[in-house]
Amino acid sequence: MSGTIPLSLTQQFDTFGQPLKGGQLFLIVAGTVSTPQDGFQDPSLTIKMPYPITLDAAGRIPQFFLADGFIKVRLQDVRGVVQLASDGIQVIGPSGGGGGGGGAVDPNALIQMGNIIARYGIGGLTGYVRLNGLTIGSATSGATERVNADCQALFNYLWITDPNLILTPPRGANAAADWTANKQIALPDWRGYAMGALDDMGNAAAGRLTAAYFGTSPIVLGAAGGAQSKALLAANVPSHTHNGGGTTGNDSPDHSHGFTTPTQVGQGTSGGGLAFSSSGAANTGGASTRHTHSFAFTTDGGAGLSGLDFSVISPRKLCTFYMKL
Repeated sequence: MSGTIPLSLTQQFDTFGQPLKGGQLFLIVAGTVSTPQDGFQDPSLTIKMPYPITLDAAGRIPQFFLADGFIKVRLQDVRGVVQLASDGIQVIGPSGGGGGGGGAVDPNALIQMGNIIARYGIGGLTGYVRLNGLTIGSATSGATERVNADCQALFNYLWITDPNLILTPPRGANAAADWTANKQIALPDWRGYAMGALDDMGNAAAGRLTAAYFGTSPIVLGAAGGAQSKALLAANVPSHTHNGGGTTGNDSPDHSHGFTTPTQVGQGTSGGGLAFSSSGAANTGGASTRHTHSFAFTTDGGAGLSGLDFSVISPRKLCTFYMKL
């Protein structure tokens, strides 16, 4: 989204009523002393204006466009004498209501800095950064997702809101000092994650997410838990019985075993007992005797019992998550 401010395409005059020929307009990040804010020649915010913007021979300011939000301006003459300085000017454009007349734009009706949106696309988006774990910072910070003065407000917001986000070099005394030191701050990393809600959100924890199953505290902003697969452990298998018996033969509790009746063949040579041979008539043991056999079941390692992890991912479609600058 883009817009402009009332200074665009206006003619400016000095205190003597003469056109402000060669004057300079500085676009500055709101709330800062002199951090540059990009201006653009087109509403798509792709062609940057020079910094500062120079007024023509008639003292006219060329048309320029800005990202949604607020801005600070300083207008000075060719000698550097300040003619106008104002902070907190709201950028007015289609996303702010456009049209003629009407009252002030309600900022709560707009997508505000720090809001997250989902978009069916994979590239960059003007006025936003992707939640990919890369970094943002000033134009000289060397950040990996976006390096620009328009990142300052989000840099400050993330610095205060989530103390677990990594800064490079490490976190200092405050957000303003770290921005001035051209540090980078990591964006929240949403790669491969579905979005969920904190288990408390200002209320008592609901217990719908717990550390035992989520894997970490469910009441910490930005906490990541869960997994795409699960291994079935012995402790996960419910108590159950395997049927190992039958109704006939040796599988039955009531059955008999055949054996051969030994036959005495003589006295032992040392008088220590009788000698028997194994020949003789078969004996079935008479009536059946109730008894049991004990045996263990083991897996065979085959395709049906391979022990592979199984998926726990619910059906979903993928897009890109962005955060408003």
